[in-house]
Amino acid sequence: MSLILCYIGSRTTYAQYETSLNVKLNEFTKELDIKQEFTYYNNSNYSLGIIYFNDWAHAYSNKNTGLAKRFAQEFKKSLHLAKKSERGHTTIISVVDDEYEGLEWERTKDEDILKVRLNKALVPKGSTKIIITYKVKLPPNKYTPYGYDNKGNYYLKDWYLTPAVYDGKWHLYSNKNLEDLYTNITKTTIDFTYPDSLHLVSNFKEEDNTKLSNVQNVKLTSKNQKSAEIILNRENTFSTHITPHIKVVTNIAAPRYSPIEQGISINKITDFIYQNLGEYPHDKLLVSQIDYDKDPLYGINQLPSFIRPYDQKFQFEMKFLKTALNSILKETIFLNPRKEQWLNNAIANYLMIEYVEENYPDQKLLGNLSRIWGLRSFNLAKMGFNEQYPFLYNLTARKNLDQALTTPNDSLIKFNQKIANKYKAGLGLAYLADYIGKEKVDESIKTFFKYYQLNKVKIIDFESILKRSTNKDIDWFFKDYVSTDRRIDFKIKKVKKSEDSLNVTIKNKEGTNVPISMFGLKNDSVVSKYWFKNIETYKTFTIPNNKEDKLVLNYDQKIPEFNQRDNWKSLKGFLSSNKKLKFTFFKDSENPYYNQVFYVPVINFNIYDGWAPGLRLYNKTLLERPFVYDFAPSYSFREKAFVGYGKFNYRKYLSKSGLYVANYSLGASTSHFNVNSRYTSITPALSFGWRPDDLISDKRQFLSFRYVNIFRNFDESLGSIANDSEHPDYSVFNARYINRDNGILDYSSWFLDFQLAGNFSKLAFEYEYRKLFENNRQFNLRFFAGKFLSNNTNTNFFSFALDRPTDYLFDYNYLGRSEDSGIYSQQIIIAEGGFKSFLDERYRYSDNWMATVNTSFNLWRWIELYGDAGLVKNKGLDEKFVYDSGVRLNLVTDYFELYFPLYSNNGWEISQPDYGEKIRFIITVSPKTLTGLFTRKWF
Repeated sequence: MSLILCYIGSRTTYAQYETSLNVKLNEFTKELDIKQEFTYYNNSNYSLGIIYFNDWAHAYSNKNTGLAKRFAQEFKKSLHLAKKSERGHTTIISVVDDEYEGLEWERTKDEDILKVRLNKALVPKGSTKIIITYKVKLPPNKYTPYGYDNKGNYYLKDWYLTPAVYDGKWHLYSNKNLEDLYTNITKTTIDFTYPDSLHLVSNFKEEDNTKLSNVQNVKLTSKNQKSAEIILNRENTFSTHITPHIKVVTNIAAPRYSPIEQGISINKITDFIYQNLGEYPHDKLLVSQIDYDKDPLYGINQLPSFIRPYDQKFQFEMKFLKTALNSILKETIFLNPRKEQWLNNAIANYLMIEYVEENYPDQKLLGNLSRIWGLRSFNLAKMGFNEQYPFLYNLTARKNLDQALTTPNDSLIKFNQKIANKYKAGLGLAYLADYIGKEKVDESIKTFFKYYQLNKVKIIDFESILKRSTNKDIDWFFKDYVSTDRRIDFKIKKVKKSEDSLNVTIKNKEGTNVPISMFGLKNDSVVSKYWFKNIETYKTFTIPNNKEDKLVLNYDQKIPEFNQRDNWKSLKGFLSSNKKLKFTFFKDSENPYYNQVFYVPVINFNIYDGWAPGLRLYNKTLLERPFVYDFAPSYSFREKAFVGYGKFNYRKYLSKSGLYVANYSLGASTSHFNVNSRYTSITPALSFGWRPDDLISDKRQFLSFRYVNIFRNFDESLGSIANDSEHPDYSVFNARYINRDNGILDYSSWFLDFQLAGNFSKLAFEYEYRKLFENNRQFNLRFFAGKFLSNNTNTNFFSFALDRPTDYLFDYNYLGRSEDSGIYSQQIIIAEGGFKSFLDERYRYSDNWMATVNTSFNLWRWIELYGDAGLVKNKGLDEKFVYDSGVRLNLVTDYFELYFPLYSNNGWEISQPDYGEKIRFIITVSPKTLTGLFTRKWF
């Protein structure tokens, strides 16, 4: 302990930065007029000629800032499309030194860091004064919670210039809406003037609040805080709670939980925080609804309020606890928030886990829903509230998207940054507490909070405290659990019984050398517990035979293990080790003690089968698993026959980047493609995927191989349909390479496709590009070229199609694939030629080569103009130039679109007879595609 005190004493000898601001809010222009005087102390051992300031308010200024680029990665285009009047920015009026001589300044690449060049070098341990006059134009809060809303309320955070951190090198981090401003601890005084119609609350101490004509003035001060957070509301929604340990100012919403009960809960929570952390060093703690909304309780808590399953007390306490812990740790433990954010997350989530275990040990994840008939039988309904932590962490781990806790904040995919890594961090401390003893981890956290608050701190400081608390080796926690993305996965390989002992062989499936717990169960009650370590591959341990009937690894799920389906071993004999089948309606979470089969009714439609109801049987759980089967037999009442599909798929993740995944599959389907005419397809396939080291990137590459086998039966009354019935069965080898960059502002994709069959071979290339401009105009370009390398067919069935592919591989979801007239023939799928008009029969197909260009440009919202042009070459004929144009109503992209032809090789189509038969439509009812639109920003 003396070493800690000595170290802290040496750290506090540095001079603290000082700044004073005179600020006036102009509510008509939504601007802050600021004059800031800053005293900078050079605490380093180097002379400084340049000083950097964080100017995060300028991050809203244009589409090239780090914030705008981050939004584009998350498929948010609001800032990109914003009008100039809707952008926030900082206007620097003057920068002078203490002698009022002008200083040169400029912005860095991402534009929200200010670089100030001193007139003379600042020597080590010296100081200088810089005076900056500037205006901050506040943004509307439609991009982030910051700025102003349409009711005249304001939320100011990271709104004035703060010093960047220098510790031998400058740490320059742009605003990326990650709540991780990295600045030095500063003694701050703010003289703030604002309209008297507003109520102000702040995380700073409020002094000398005075009212003048139409305005108010308040003095905000702090000694050991980083930046001021100010909330200005038309109505005062905040209440102050004086608890025995801390003064709390809050407006956490709980409309059905009385103020008196809220006060009791707040007392209870602040006492818990005091007992587990210690005394809060500042004047007050601000716990706001805005701060909660930025980092809510994800999952079922985000359901609409009228169906939330938790009682008001539990819901309020969890909201308040999470927001309070986040605020306390940000205001006291000054780690590098972009690179070392995991430790504050670990402490906050560890304490949240502890709070539920202490006060709500029986709380279910689904709350009151877990008692409803029809839901209570689900494994998800039986999960405890704290089981969400390993469950949501594994949501990305099973997708091979998990990232090390030490990954910088701006390199995490959104789901990891918001949820998974925070949960893994909290679980890590719970795991460590289970291994070395809860009291040791609890005491280490309190010691760390007491002696390292309000100072610059490093992860090594917390590590050293933990290591001094125990005699056990815990290097694995920091080297393997924290610093890598290696997964934890163990399996009981075999158990050899004797009268008085058990020889247990445990396999480390991932090679991550961390301790693993094992429990002995008898009649579902725990009778023994052991910890095993140093298992590199296989290791056998001898334990007493306590007449257990089951051994289970990680039974209490304190360890965020990758796969728990093979964690148990029955000691009752061979047959008892076989898992029983369990049929469950719809999808559920994994139950490691059963072979789960899910079933759900399905219904499909095409004009030949009509409505075909069926039953889907599959094993895919809420968490991804390597091997998946999926069968959906259906019955066609129109054809009075069974149809449907079935498939097996095995997915193997190979690495985190580069060649990262391989898929092996075998699929089959059968349906009707004409009246009393059936097709059956059987397709084995193999595919590989590549992605860059940056997991946030939308760039992907795929190489796939498949062998499509088609078997067809024709109704005799149909006769020979374009000679297809002469060769009903065929097989096609298909290889395709895809390169895609799926950005919301700039989208590009291309593929090269090769097909080989008994009587033809062909090569096709497609390139697609989409550009979204700042004025919300979008330009689309698609180019297709196809060439037969050999063609011995006597039908257009395998030819390139200009406007409606024949789909001989049965890839497309045609409602009426054999129709050449009527409404179903007007369905369009943009593939091959991509034309919308029906042209002359001689040019609708190509048995030689085809090259086309499809373009579109939006006029207003979902109304677009399109144009197509190309060359079609058939054997024995000259190439033909073809074109069409028209209006596209892009009502719901990829789901519902209408195409109205105007002019083409046919002339003015709009003036020709039967124009309604020329209109084309796209209609899609794929739930998978719809789900992808919502999940793409998270993963």
